[in-house]
Amino acid sequence: MRLGEWAGNGYDSGTAATGSHNATMAQNDFSISAFFPAYNDAGTITSMVITVLLTLRELTDDYEVIVVNDGSQDHTAAVLDELARVYPNEVRIIHHPQNRGYGGALRTGFYSAAKDWIFYTDGDAQYDPRELANLAALVSDDVDFINGWKIERNDPFHRILIGRIYQIIIKAAFGLHLRDVDCDFRLMRREVFERVHLEANSGVICVELMKKTQDAGFRLTETPVHHFHRAYGKSQFFRFRRLAQVARDLTKLWYRLVWRKEAAAPPAPTETGAAPHPQTYADRSH
Repeated sequence: MRLGEWAGNGYDSGTAATGSHNATMAQNDFSISAFFPAYNDAGTITSMVITVLLTLRELTDDYEVIVVNDGSQDHTAAVLDELARVYPNEVRIIHHPQNRGYGGALRTGFYSAAKDWIFYTDGDAQYDPRELANLAALVSDDVDFINGWKIERNDPFHRILIGRIYQIIIKAAFGLHLRDVDCDFRLMRREVFERVHLEANSGVICVELMKKTQDAGFRLTETPVHHFHRAYGKSQFFRFRRLAQVARDLTKLWYRLVWRKEAAAPPAPTETGAAPHPQTYADRSH
């Protein structure tokens, strides 16, 4: 469903809930699927799931929490199975027998969600799930996609520097009209995926998502969110091999979406539809 334009028309960079009372959805008028991709996140995923459950209960009576365990090699699977046992009517776990990469886990989450709106963030606790309430406050008939932007990036200096360079290059190369391309704290209508078919298995899925959503004409707004130091685990993104792979993936994506201008296609995959693709989650943030 084409619902307007971003830049100059439908794009809104507002940072707080605005507009009339009638334009904003009241509690229980919308439903939310919240999901986390998880890879070796045993030390953080429990608090993330419980915190988002507490937040969802305040926002709506119709919700679900999904965790996509992407072939974790630590005890993430056991922790998630216990969460599903404790919260059988609220938490659903999807296990990938093999690691499919960050993009593969996101696609499983997007296409498994059953509610009107889909929220996702990472399972490593670098974002606070309670701030979902700030995104939900912006839900209205005039918005299709709510994107967070990091108030301050809490990463080592070299990651901050590379991240800023990455943002500049990606926005220019793909013509993206948003403040923060790689803030993995997003709330969007499920109908977006009736027009947007995602294919990437790596972390470039974030660029693919935003580019295809923009080109399909969905209306976006942004709001600030906090970003925290990594509390558990270690990113391996900043290795030469990983950086080289991301560069290759981005070049291929640019060729398809910018040079060839491939249109969005109807989504076909389901939670079991994507073939295994061995990658790590190291490329999920820049």
